[in-house]
Amino acid sequence: MDMFYSIVNFFTRGGMFMYPILFVGAVATAIVIERYVTLTRLSVKNRAAWNTIEPVITQGDFDKAREMTAKDDTAVSQLMAVGLARQGAVRRVDDVEKAMRTNLMELIPRLEKRTHYIGTFANLATLLGLLGTVSGLISAFTAVATANPAEKANLLAASISEAMNCTAFGLMVAVPLLFLNSFLQSKTGELISSLETAAMKFLTLVGDRQAARMQTRLELAQLPKDQSKAA
Repeated sequence: MDMFYSIVNFFTRGGMFMYPILFVGAVATAIVIERYVTLTRLSVKNRAAWNTIEPVITQGDFDKAREMTAKDDTAVSQLMAVGLARQGAVRRVDDVEKAMRTNLMELIPRLEKRTHYIGTFANLATLLGLLGTVSGLISAFTAVATANPAEKANLLAASISEAMNCTAFGLMVAVPLLFLNSFLQSKTGELISSLETAAMKFLTLVGDRQAARMQTRLELAQLPKDQSKAA
């Protein structure tokens, strides 16, 4: 209970700017929780979907892969669906790559949404703390100007102590938010990298199959000439 009263006393002595900082911290915390849960869930689902799709693509059963991706709404399935659709309609790997890259550029903002607000809220909490301190110091010096000379030193020290509570609270909110912002950006980057890796594996498989098909056609085209020479 003593710790609770100490926290309440610390908060109430910080002035009116403590409430905006608390609000900023609460909103940022809600965003952090939502982003962490969403990104973790997406990572697990994407990994499971890719582990299911990859063997089918490796075997060259693109029709079955199209059916699987059409029934799945994960990011990796959407990306593969675009590549598989292009793979069936065109023959150039470059065209397939362009289509997948375009789709990936559409997916990235959806994965990164709201994460950048955390860094903004961290800076806002720091600035609100400094603003609260400046406001408190102005009030303190105004009060000291009209106070009894014998009480000025004690009054000024107490007022400055109260004003600094606002800066301290702003930093207490901002520092964890900066760490969490970096953590979520790293988690988002890992998810995007996994999608890029999946796309490159798919393009490599498509390119290898097309190269093997072209080699077979060349061998078949040369077969009659070799037979005629032998004769």
